[in-house]
Amino acid sequence: MHQPAPLRGEANTSLAHILAHAIQTSDKPKHQIAREVGIHRETLLRVMRGDRPIGLDEAARVLEVCGAFPRASMILALAGQEDLACEWMRSEMGEFLEDFFTALPGQLERTLGRRVEDLRPRWANGTSQLVARMLAKHIDDFANRDISMALPR
Repeated sequence: MHQPAPLRGEANTSLAHILAHAIQTSDKPKHQIAREVGIHRETLLRVMRGDRPIGLDEAARVLEVCGAFPRASMILALAGQEDLACEWMRSEMGEFLEDFFTALPGQLERTLGRRVEDLRPRWANGTSQLVARMLAKHIDDFANRDISMALPR
């Protein structure tokens, strides 16, 4: 069976940080996490310290065993957002990002079709701001509907 290459350098350091957080804040003891992941407890401790590189599949198993959303946590960590990865790894925001990151590529492909080639990297930041504003408006609309339904007529 082929083992994927472990991550090195900054990527490994970022993953080690979020994995250590997930393990330390888990309601499971380290030996149980190691057993459920299928690695030795000492190996798990070396991963937490960043002394042992880890592959994405193995990192995802650790996060999942710890009750975190693995894709969202790893994407945030690898994008340099370790603090948000730790903050959101077990929250509804983490679940939202898990589903969002999973669905987005397919939605872009279906919606844009051949026009996907027309996308420009420089549009990414503005597009992320647009999506955030659209979500804020959506949340506000729901909150206003809930308030109006609670008011006596």
